[in-house]
Formats: sequence, C-alpha cells, structure tokens
Amino acid sequence: MEYNKGLRKYKNCILTFAVMAVNVIVMALCFDFYYDLNDDTMIKDVMSGVYSGVPDGHNMQTLYPLGALIALCYRLCRRIPWYGLFLCLCQFGCFYLIGVRLCAAADSQEGKDKRNGVLGKILLLAVLTLFQWGACLLHLINIQYTITCAIMSATAIFLFLTTPKEISTQQFVVKNIPAIVLVIVSYQLRTEMLLLTFPFICLAGLYSITEEKKIFDKETLYKYGGVLGIILAGMALSSAADYAAYCKEDWKDFREFFDARTTVYDFYPELITDEEYSEELSALGVTVAQQTLLENYNFGLDDAIDTQMLTDMADYASHALGGAKDWTAIAREQISYYRYRTFHEQDAPYNIIVIWAYVAVAAAGILLCHRYAFVWQLMLLIAARSAVWMFILMRGRDPVRITHSLYLVEFALLSALLIRMLCLYRTDARKNSVPLGMTVLLILLMAGSMTSSIPEVKEDQALRERVNVDWYEIDAYCRAHSQNFYFEDVYSTVGFSQKIFEHTDNGYANYDILGGWICKSPLYREKLRRFDIVLASEALIGQEYVYVIMSEAEASERGTGWIAEYYESQGVKVIVEETDRIGARYLVYRVCVE
Repeated sequence: MEYNKGLRKYKNCILTFAVMAVNVIVMALCFDFYYDLNDDTMIKDVMSGVYSGVPDGHNMQTLYPLGALIALCYRLCRRIPWYGLFLCLCQFGCFYLIGVRLCAAADSQEGKDKRNGVLGKILLLAVLTLFQWGACLLHLINIQYTITCAIMSATAIFLFLTTPKEISTQQFVVKNIPAIVLVIVSYQLRTEMLLLTFPFICLAGLYSITEEKKIFDKETLYKYGGVLGIILAGMALSSAADYAAYCKEDWKDFREFFDARTTVYDFYPELITDEEYSEELSALGVTVAQQTLLENYNFGLDDAIDTQMLTDMADYASHALGGAKDWTAIAREQISYYRYRTFHEQDAPYNIIVIWAYVAVAAAGILLCHRYAFVWQLMLLIAARSAVWMFILMRGRDPVRITHSLYLVEFALLSALLIRMLCLYRTDARKNSVPLGMTVLLILLMAGSMTSSIPEVKEDQALRERVNVDWYEIDAYCRAHSQNFYFEDVYSTVGFSQKIFEHTDNGYANYDILGGWICKSPLYREKLRRFDIVLASEALIGQEYVYVIMSEAEASERGTGWIAEYYESQGVKVIVEETDRIGARYLVYRVCVE
C-alpha cells in the first residue's frame, strides 16, 4: 500500500518522464544531434582539451564557473561529450519540468471534475510533445547555447508564474528553487541572452505580486524579495568568479581585444568590407595587407593586429560610422519591419503561436474568469517585447537564435498566464468547451507545423552530412600527420558542424583556424607553444612542419595572393606552393621564402 501511495505521489513525474523519454528516443533514432554552429564546437573544444591539449574553463562565451565545471568533467573522462550532454539535459530537462507543472495544473482541476483532470493531462502533454516536434525540433536537434539559455529562462518564467500563491514564504522560495537555478545557470551559459530576456522575468514577478491580496505586506515582500534576491546574488557571484578567473593581465588584454573585435565584426562590418573606408583605416595605421587579413578573417597571421589596433578601429566605427547614421530614419524603417515580421511568414510558426497565446489569454480572461487584469498585463508585455525587439533590430543583430529565443520566452510567459487563469475559474458544462477548444486549436497548429519542421530537419541533416565529409577528411589527415601543424583559412572551414555523440575522443587537434574569437588568446598562445610556434607568420616560413589548409573553392576565388601580399608588406618575398590534397576539395600549402 505504501509503495502504491509513493507511486501516486510521483505519478506526474513518472508520466512526464515517460513521455519525454519516448520523445528523446524517437528523435535520436530519426536524427543525429549536432552542435549547431562552430561557436558551440569551439566552446566544446576549449573545455574538452581538443583546443589547447588540456581541458580549460576559459572559453570566453560562458562564464568561468560553468566552463570550469564542465572542463573538470572532461578531465575526469575525456571520451564523454559532457558539454553536449549538458545542453541536451538542459533543454529536455526544461520540457520535463514544464510537463510536470502542466500535469499539476490538470490535477488542480481534478477536484472539480476528475474526468477533466485526466483529459487535461493527456491534452497538455500532447501539446507539449507537438510543440517540441512542430516548433522546436530544429533547435532540439541542432543544439545552440543561445537557444538553450532562452529555453531555461522561459522555463524559469513558466515555473515561477505557475507556483501556487497560497503557501508560506519559505514554501514559495523552496518551490521556486528550480526556477532560481535555471536563471543563474542560464546567466552563466549565455549572459547576454539571459539579460535580453530579463525584462520578461521582471514582468513575471510583477504579474505575480500584483495578484497578492496585500502587495506591500511584509510577508509578500519577503516572499518575492527572497526569490529575486537569491537570483541577483547568484548572478553577482557568478560574475565575480568570472572576473577573478580573467583578472590576469594576458586575459584582461585579450578580453579588450575580444570586445573590440566583436564591435567591428558584428556591428560595423562595413568598416573592413567596404573599400570606401580604406583611407580611414590607413589613417588608423592599418595597412592594405592587414585590411585584407581582417576582411577574410585571417588576422591571426599578423601579430600586429592587436588590442590597440582593434580598439582604435572600434572607437572610430562607433563614433564616425555610428554617429553618421540617421537613427530617426533607421527607427522608422525598423518599426515598420518589426510590425511586418510580427504578422507575416518570416518568423513562422513562432509568431503565429505567440499571437494564438495573446488571443487565448484574452479569451480566458473575458469568457472564463471575468477578470480584466489581463488587459494591462498584455499591454505591458507588448510594450516590453517591442522595446526588446527594437533594441536588437536597431543594432542590426537579429539572427534566428536571438529572435526565436525571444518568441520562446514570450510564449512561456503567456502560457503561464493562461494556466493561472484556467486554474482559477470553476468549471461547468458550458465553459468546458472554451479551454478544450483552445487546446485543440493549438494541437492542430503544432501538428501543421510538424509537416514542415520534420522535412526541414531532414534536409538540414543531409546537408550537414555532405558538408562534414570534408571536415572528417581534414581531421583524419591532420591527425595522421601529427608531427605537423596546420593553419586553416577561416572561410574554408567555418561551415562545418559536429555531431555531439560521435568523434568524442577529444584528443588534441594539431590544427587551428587563422582567425576567430579565441585567436590570440592565452589559450591560443598555449596551443601554438606545443609545436614551438610563437608567431604564425614566422612559423609558416621558418618551420618546415607548419602548413596552410585552404579549400579549392576559396583558392579559386581569392587565390593565395593574400598570403604573399602580407609577407611582401613585411619586406619578405614568398612562394605559396601546393604540397598535398585532402579529399576532393581541400589543398595543403607550404609557404617558402624566395
């Protein structure tokens, strides 16, 4: 009897785990899990020891405490894909937590109508499953740390807003420990993305506290202040630990280099791609050869492209290029663009799902609860989301990993509001059809999305596999020639992705791209020292075991003149000669002094 009682107590956890497990297994059988972008692959390489030879938490993208913890796992066992497992656990774990909370919401209706509660669980878990397959499939298969951060933030919002109010302060804080942990970990995983979603987190707190009977009561302030205080303290400690890890002079200098490089490449790329700015760059001390290296991203070849040079370029770009823009005209243009993409196909199905959620919350407020607090809540949410969207659009940085993330967080907040409303009203036969109809409509919407999401993922996976054939050949070639070191042309090799659960030996790689966000870091210097290389430019002409790898397509389009041009600017004439081939599409070059 006690055993059965225990099972009944955890029935929602067991049911949700079973559903999530089936989802994961089916996805794994149908698809391969990939690191979506080369950013995630590089993060993994740094923490696993592939990059420098030793697992290290200084990956520049996550905060150091999280990076160090994952690096420690790699030190314990290099063959386990810890970083990929962590991202998968975060994503599917979040859906598990949401599923359990949805089942609990259905239980709250069970006392009013037991049949309604059982049906509610089935429908809600069906919606959650279809949401994974219809809206999130591409991001669940091709995993990206920015999206993972957003899913964690969205889950934290959902859990917080659906926490029962009629409990003590201590119980409220304890109930919200999962939400608190998710916010702090997501802050460590992708700080910028978490901060971008923080207005939605604050709105969740505002919505919840305004529904208390006594808003300014000491007990209420302790309840919500406790949750917010722990979150802010966790974020502050995370930042402090990260600052301490990067406080050494070499890392401080590289962080300045990293920030300046980000400013130039991400926000003012025209400075290095448009010829009209060549004179301005020359005035800043950037030679023509250096301009070419910056344009093709192979700036690792020239050690003179340093923190001071990129800082000067970033300052010039921010003041001259940024100051010359007609921000009023840009704002008008982006407002129009923001309005267009909100209601059109560009962001489907995410925008459609969010629109459904707005309508559902309004319908629930009017038809079920007869409570009109939703009016100011939705108006405030529209104002906040518009401000966040205009922020990213005005900066010209709106890749899908950011826009889809914002949609996910907004949908989570709206869904939580809807669940709260549905748990408030008392059912009767007439009103039962309202939530049921809304749920069925969402199921149909998600099922329709699956008809496009599954073929899209299959096509994407086939393309990745074709492209990655070259990467497998390059990796095998370099490892077969372990006595050599290979510098890779950036644009020839950044298109590769990597399977999470294959090629997990995580042994040191005797190759590196000639640019990228880890280039010129202390880890980069450490990596080169393993082959007695101090400067890439000196090693290429002075050490016989150092080569350049370039795709045949890039060699045909750009040639190798950029290498000779750089050395000529240094007063050295060189010959770039082909010495070997890798597969059908890649060439190996040696740089020799004439």
